[in-house]
Amino acid sequence: MLLAAPVQPIPSHALLVFLLQVGLLLLLAILLGRLAAKFGLPAIVGELSAGVILGPSLFGLLAPAASGWLLPSLPEQAHLLDAVGQVAVLLLVGLTGIDMDLRMVRRRKATALRVSLSGLIIPLALGIGLGYPLARLLGTGKADTHVFALFIGVAMCVSAIPVIAKTLMDMNLMHRNVGQLTLAAGMIDDAFGWVMLSIVSAMAAGGFGAGMVVTSLLSLVLVVVIALVAGRPLVRLVLRASEGSEQQTVAATAAMILLAAAGTHALGLEAVFGAFLCGMVIGSSSDIARARTRSLRTVVLGFLAPVFFATAGLRIDLTALAEPAVLAAALLVLAVAVLGKFAGAYLGARLSRLTRWEALALGAGMNARGVIEVIVAMVGLRLGILDTRTYTIIVLVAVATSVMAPPLLRIAMNRVECTTEEDLRLLQARAEAAANG
Repeated sequence: MLLAAPVQPIPSHALLVFLLQVGLLLLLAILLGRLAAKFGLPAIVGELSAGVILGPSLFGLLAPAASGWLLPSLPEQAHLLDAVGQVAVLLLVGLTGIDMDLRMVRRRKATALRVSLSGLIIPLALGIGLGYPLARLLGTGKADTHVFALFIGVAMCVSAIPVIAKTLMDMNLMHRNVGQLTLAAGMIDDAFGWVMLSIVSAMAAGGFGAGMVVTSLLSLVLVVVIALVAGRPLVRLVLRASEGSEQQTVAATAAMILLAAAGTHALGLEAVFGAFLCGMVIGSSSDIARARTRSLRTVVLGFLAPVFFATAGLRIDLTALAEPAVLAAALLVLAVAVLGKFAGAYLGARLSRLTRWEALALGAGMNARGVIEVIVAMVGLRLGILDTRTYTIIVLVAVATSVMAPPLLRIAMNRVECTTEEDLRLLQARAEAAANG
């Protein structure tokens, strides 16, 4: 019987380059993230900028030889950094699912559903409509034109709960009705976005057709049923078994998120959908999980997420905007993204009998795409739906809409009177914070 030859360890030089890549990207991402925060910008702007600086837009342009040494184009070297990014994004999306407050969604379900559906359908339709001429103008990577157009629609309709929540907290708007409604509607947007992204990913892998659509939907239904029927009891069992130690809870939570991602990936759906769904099941199964995963959240947000966003920035090529067609496409996509989300949220809010300024505030908040759109863009690039130019456009939309959110939200909320109920909610929140130390 012949024994298989042992797998060779990573070569010394490849390990050196990998460690330098992670260390430099992390250091630069943290520094630029802090600098962005000082100027009132989301940290993701600085973290993406770290990758832009070290990528083809600057470092690769000014020092191509040094850039080629630090960021070689060898697939086996690039895959090391990508693997770290994949783990980072799956855990980040899983934590987003854990943080979803489904009780808030249920409490304001009628209004939140109207705002969310309107804020989804209009930008989705506009994005799909824009996708076809954009495909003719810039190309569709390796994807079918219909898949590309549907992907652009999905990218236009998502919102970013982490960015929205951080913006509302920074502006002291979490206790306001508009703030809570924005979060509730944004949560529905996020859930829909992961579902749609999973379907589009399956189509990109299997081809666009009625049979593929039906297969994707059946796989999706199967995953949701398994999560509801078997997922919750299993999650409760695992969390109860790890109750004695925070370390065990963190390890069990991370393992469940990654295994759920592997499960949906094996079914031909997007891995991030499994991570998000697992996070939702964990969060809805135990309030203790939120408290006991703080250390996991610290590692993900403090280390893994900055590395992922800096890695995402490496793929941005700002020199592509020198092409008139690419620049025109970028401006058009940004305009459609902003118009679609504002129009959708505004219409849904007005149908729910909210005031004009409340409707505009909802549009401003839900327009922030930040983290989620960057993840969507990375998925599109990995699947071959996007090329470097279209990827750069989508990421720039994520940054621009996140930067726009705070000032527009401030202008609108200055014209919305604070109610007695909101004042009481603020006093209650301060009392709970004081009681918890």
